[in-house]
Amino acid sequence: MAYTNIQRKQHIMELQTYLHAIALMNDKIPLIIPDGVYGSETAIAVRAFQREYGLPDTGTTDGMTWNKIVSVYRENLRGNPVPYAVFPSAKYVAAKGDSGQLVYILQAMLQTIGKRYDNAPNVDVCGIYNDATSEAVSRFQRWCGIPQSGRVDSGTWNMLVHCCEHMNST
Repeated sequence: MAYTNIQRKQHIMELQTYLHAIALMNDKIPLIIPDGVYGSETAIAVRAFQREYGLPDTGTTDGMTWNKIVSVYRENLRGNPVPYAVFPSAKYVAAKGDSGQLVYILQAMLQTIGKRYDNAPNVDVCGIYNDATSEAVSRFQRWCGIPQSGRVDSGTWNMLVHCCEHMNST
């Protein structure tokens, strides 16, 4: 049976998908967008992969390169969870009016604490640092003996993380 153009495009797309995922975990591999076309960007990514993993630097995907790409991809999927540092820096302070990923995570932690302890306020996870979030942070700070500002600096963040970790271990 002949190898069709559709099959070729699907295989290239699969290769590009693996390379894309590997590039997210390894900065030495250029990030490419899977499009099913083995163009110059794909060849550059393959070359970078080959250099990084000790394969002949050809830019073409032979059997040895394909097997290594699949192997690295699968190893990354099976590996230990990678810690995710969401708090930007020790000097950063989250406060009313902020929004985004950090606020979602902060609110999720406060909500988890609220479900565990009856006297903790319930916080909706909405991604906007609103009055309810500020009040919940102030109450948490009071419980921990931290000055009550209603804002989250690295000290308050660390206490929240430790509190949530403690709850997960008990």
